[in-house]
Amino acid sequence: MRKIVLAGGSGQVGSILKRYFSAVGDQVIVLSRQTSAESVHWDGHTFGEWTRELEGADLLINLAGRSVNCRYNARNRYAILSSRIHSTQILGEAMERAKNPPPLWMNASTATIYRHALDRDMDEYTGELGGREADAPEKWCFSIEVARQWEEAFAAAHTPRTRKVVLRSAIAMSADRGSPFAILLGLVRKGLGGRQGPGQQFVSWIHEADFVSAIEFLFARKDLEGVVNLAAPNPLPNWQCMKALREAWGISFGLPATSWMLELGTFLLQTETELVLKSRRVVPTRLLQAGFTFQFPKWDEAARDLVQRWKETSSSAA
Repeated sequence: MRKIVLAGGSGQVGSILKRYFSAVGDQVIVLSRQTSAESVHWDGHTFGEWTRELEGADLLINLAGRSVNCRYNARNRYAILSSRIHSTQILGEAMERAKNPPPLWMNASTATIYRHALDRDMDEYTGELGGREADAPEKWCFSIEVARQWEEAFAAAHTPRTRKVVLRSAIAMSADRGSPFAILLGLVRKGLGGRQGPGQQFVSWIHEADFVSAIEFLFARKDLEGVVNLAAPNPLPNWQCMKALREAWGISFGLPATSWMLELGTFLLQTETELVLKSRRVVPTRLLQAGFTFQFPKWDEAARDLVQRWKETSSSAA
């Protein structure tokens, strides 16, 4: 039985990982600001009893950070950035002090770090980091800067006894309630599942089954470290993504949403259009070169599977 420590593991991705590791018989320790019987309290800033959990652990995965599903006002911007930087720094210090630290530390990042890409794929070798495009919205540049500083804080951590992997993850698609997939499916079910904005912007994604398989693959491959893109190998334009999701649900029509409609809708929902309009054309070259095989490399297959999972979950919850 392995000991897995999930820092900030109470969100959607943390829930996916906790469910998986628990199912295979691992001991899962969740470090969370929310105190519960299933977690160990930490504030992401200071040392405490939580540091003991790192001793003898097999794997640390840091997912800590305020959700980006909000309006980018000054208060939220500070929380988004500081929660990622401070938690990574304090984990680094704790790992350096530990007598028997985990041999592997995976730190979350995001595929959003790459530029808005319509012209070509972005991988770990030739992908261009964003933020310098002349026409990039200021809010997009903020997200990229957060990712840059997050990765820099991780790289600066002095952990000579620990291999480090940066997880530049695309959207992890699962059938969980409130997940990105459930939100998209909700639009389809209401007849609103047409293209969003211009529809040409690319969507990068990864099925939850491939997400956890990739984590296991990286755990086993001790020769892999540094930046790894966690994304299915076939990103696709938004209009194709929504079309495949409609077909998986069994309907042919969905009303489109123009850019101004998205601006209004995201304002009412207190989120940002970047999550929909930025073109993320990310591919997992390092995983593929290392021999990783995706169970769901194409979106139409993934969408059918996730729709079926969603129906089964909804039926059992009814």
